[in-house]
Amino acid sequence: MTPALVLVLALALLVGVSLGLLGGGGSILAVPLLVHVAGLDAKEAIATSLFVVGVTSAVGVIGHARGGRVRRRTGALFGAAGMAGAYTGGLIGGHIPDTVLLAAFAVMMIATAAAMLRGRRTTAPDRPHRRLPVGRVLLDGAAVGLATGLVGAGGGFLVVPALALLGGLPMPVAVGTSLLVIAMKSAAGFAGYLTTVPVDWGLTLAVTGFAVAGSLAGAKLAGRVPAAVLSRAFAWFVLAMGALTLLQQAPAGLRLPVAVGLASLGAGAGLCYGFVDRCPLRRAVHGT
Repeated sequence: MTPALVLVLALALLVGVSLGLLGGGGSILAVPLLVHVAGLDAKEAIATSLFVVGVTSAVGVIGHARGGRVRRRTGALFGAAGMAGAYTGGLIGGHIPDTVLLAAFAVMMIATAAAMLRGRRTTAPDRPHRRLPVGRVLLDGAAVGLATGLVGAGGGFLVVPALALLGGLPMPVAVGTSLLVIAMKSAAGFAGYLTTVPVDWGLTLAVTGFAVAGSLAGAKLAGRVPAAVLSRAFAWFVLAMGALTLLQQAPAGLRLPVAVGLASLGAGAGLCYGFVDRCPLRRAVHGT
């Protein structure tokens, strides 16, 4: 076993821990891991990531279902729409240049980080379950699925808020149901990529096994780690990785201006957040 493979498998544990602790974030970590550490090209990394996260989510949903935290009808409806979108995205993604895919993935990372920093809107535990808006659920499910199929990301951190807001699900139920949705649309996106992209099954199954082990460990740690602190630290890490990935995809002649622009934007945002009482970033992050 090579040192690179050992590192890949160790980091795969972190992918699983992310899913177990946060109910999302697996693909956001898996694709950069597979590209930069395992040395896969973008299309193969996205396809492999869809398989890894799909299987890990399917294993994770079992415990949530036993605890009564999965709304099967809502999940099946959202997941079916997501499968159609993800399969279409997988078919299209196999024909898009790697640079475009990685740039789109970087944008998804930044959007995910922003959503995590803002936080998930909660619903009151005693709030009555309202009638499910089927048309809106199908539309949103297909849109999220298309994004997932194209770039291999956009799972839990997009699905959980949608389930909470559209279905009126309490947050623990939304998290559990999201794993069912992620498993369904990841399977469809993977099937779409399989039509044009080869998969290293030895590596894929090894990474999947370690990710599943990590997710089980993460689920046990969920009640012992401050979720808000962990989520915020993870979000800043994802934001930095997204900016770095976006920078790497810029043309060589534009990398310095883009780097200066990103650094200036980050410094300005940090100063605003840290020292300006009425900074819009504070309202966005804390909802005040």
